[in-house]
Amino acid sequence: MPTAARSEPVYLDYTQEELDRCYDQRIWAANAAAIIARYGETSAQARASTRHIPDIAYGPHADQRLDLFLADADRAPVHIHLHGGAWRSLDKGDASLVAPPLVSSGAHVIVPGFSNLPGVRLPEMVAQVGECVAWAHRHAVAHGGDPHRITISGHSSGAHLAAVLLTTDWEARGLPAHVLTGGLCLSGSYDLEPVMLSSRRHYIDLADHEVHQLSPILHVARLRCPVMVGMAEAESPEFRRQGVAFASEVEKRGGELARLEGAGLNHFEVALELADARSSAATALKRLVHGSICDYRA
Repeated sequence: MPTAARSEPVYLDYTQEELDRCYDQRIWAANAAAIIARYGETSAQARASTRHIPDIAYGPHADQRLDLFLADADRAPVHIHLHGGAWRSLDKGDASLVAPPLVSSGAHVIVPGFSNLPGVRLPEMVAQVGECVAWAHRHAVAHGGDPHRITISGHSSGAHLAAVLLTTDWEARGLPAHVLTGGLCLSGSYDLEPVMLSSRRHYIDLADHEVHQLSPILHVARLRCPVMVGMAEAESPEFRRQGVAFASEVEKRGGELARLEGAGLNHFEVALELADARSSAATALKRLVHGSICDYRA
């Protein structure tokens, strides 16, 4: 019996089925549901144990509320962390887990809520988290923070949002060009062309010019600060390819780059490492927040 012909590739050497599989991380992580549940549990513990001000409005939309975790320090560096969830799920209540290790190191932490798809389109989502950066810069001093030391991180779709903000022209928005002083992009997508060719196109509505605008790999020349690009060893090959490509573009453009490798971890597990102050991921993030970066392996 003759072997069935392989389908034609739709992006690089991926067939449509392969590309769709690569953008469904649950296929690559049998424990995804359990790990995501731990995000919420660990974050609830973080809120219970760490001094914070909940639900501060930072923009006009009802979803634009942030939790501000406070270190016992003057002129503390300020760190913003953006949750993942494929742009359509999870919320700030699942991302407080990053706060305790950073607060213990003397940094304030902002965990913003923002609207998910399909409640808003992706450009509005980006605009919302951009307003969080502006809020952090304008209100840092009032809360004992340093407006000249604001860093950002994100996981999964949050890493994409963080990368967009890291490659934003902030002067055009009335803020200092160097308003962000460092970033960690963990297991994200930085080129939306293959995303929009995958099954995710069914819930992400973007015009061609928006795909270009919101693909940070195409705007690395705007980067004005050190960036750490991280990925998990056991996540899909396309997510790993995206991370390598983004890091390579930063390096090619002469940007200050460090890499974080989650050895033995899947896409969901690597985010949970940020809650463990002893982990390589949390250690790397603390160094970034306090002004230095270097390569790490988890």
